Amino acid sequence: MDKMKDLFTTGEAADICNVSQQTIIRCFDSGKVQGFRVPGSRFRRIPRSNLVKFMKDHNIPFGNLDSGKRKVLIVDDDAEIVELLVDVLTRDGRFEIKTAASGYEAGIQTQQFRPDLILLDYMLPDVNGNVVCQTIRKNPEFEHIKIIIVSGVVKRDEIEQLLKSGAEDFIKKPFNITELTAKITAVLKMK
Repeated sequence: MDKMKDLFTTGEAADICNVSQQTIIRCFDSGKVQGFRVPGSRFRRIPRSNLVKFMKDHNIPFGNLDSGKRKVLIVDDDAEIVELLVDVLTRDGRFEIKTAASGYEAGIQTQQFRPDLILLDYMLPDVNGNVVCQTIRKNPEFEHIKIIIVSGVVKRDEIEQLLKSGAEDFIKKPFNITELTAKITAVLKMK
């Protein structure tokens, strides 16, 4: 993890405050959160001290500000797999984890939790991984979210489809934990 950030984009500030980017932009434009525009562009930047003040003023918990942990959403309807993944990633210590057992739940968690990465089972009870990928990729608010598909039954051409529909990588069940962690850190560009 690099040193603590001192400057945040509106998207990063939104993730930290658990609100939409539009909300942060409105607060910025109305002066509720102080910052500056990058000269010659329309980009807004919010210094850490101003973000902290805004969070205090609005009773926003600081949970997301300094943990430095990457957020991972595990989407799988197989309780054993979920338990294994949660266990491994929790012990690793670099991740904050939430889980979902269906595409529908994954949608809600994606909105609320705003993960950095989704470990997505291809065969969910209500929808397949392609649909989840495409739905996330259609939403510009989620453009930073990385997706790794996890599945036991996938043919080569299906993998190609998944990568086309927006997944960064694919890992086959049963997977090797070391390999999975390596893929996660590679996709999230972690040291």
